Amino acid sequence: MEILSDKYLAKYRTLADKKISGKFKKLNLISKVESAENNFDFYLESSAVFSSAIEGNSIDLNTFMNSKQSKKKLAGKEYLEILDLIKAYKLAKESELNEKNFLKAHKIMSEQFLIKSKLGKYREEKIGVFDAGGLVYVAIEPDKVVEEMYKLFKDIKELKKRDLNLEETFYYASMIHLIFVHIHPFMDGNGRSARLLEKWFLSEKLGEIAWKIPSENYYFENRKDYYKNINLGPDYYSLNYAKCVLFLQMLVKSIN
Repeated sequence: MEILSDKYLAKYRTLADKKISGKFKKLNLISKVESAENNFDFYLESSAVFSSAIEGNSIDLNTFMNSKQSKKKLAGKEYLEILDLIKAYKLAKESELNEKNFLKAHKIMSEQFLIKSKLGKYREEKIGVFDAGGLVYVAIEPDKVVEEMYKLFKDIKELKKRDLNLEETFYYASMIHLIFVHIHPFMDGNGRSARLLEKWFLSEKLGEIAWKIPSENYYFENRKDYYKNINLGPDYYSLNYAKCVLFLQMLVKSIN
């Protein structure tokens, strides 16, 4: 493994929700009772709405769902952003997780907020992350993005071959999410892409039920902690992954 480490797995195991197996079994039972085809659209749409909301989209789930049933549909950039993200989730659900398909998903989801030449393309510019107080994080240099993403997907490919238990699967899914965000490989759409990538990996290891895990909803409801726990340092070379377990725990907590 080149970029994904099991260094924090032991600590994760001591702090992770001990009810993860039972919670996942409950989710599985609920899923079997429901009509899968009728409900998958709802779960993918819900994921897209909440993931967009984390990035500041003002359309909530009720408004989006009501619009679907109404003759008068929503319009505007925010609505189109959600529709594009739903398309990206559907592509992921129907496709193997690899770098090529992941870039396709980014191309689809970012049509409303990136110029054509940046869709599905790794950035060639320096980039920083800002909040209301100013610059909070400087991502890796653009000339190193391709190499880091190659390492990440090489590790993902290796993990897909491994027989991971439930705890390990959630650990690595969260770690993929975290490291991807720190690489910040795109000019925009990194958060949406990270949350999709996390769930895509889960689906590869756990099957279709993974798409029903309300992680995006949980991250939105706890977005203050979400951003706080992602922030492990001021730049890519100063990240303190000894503090990463607080973030890694959040995915497990999202399972009701």
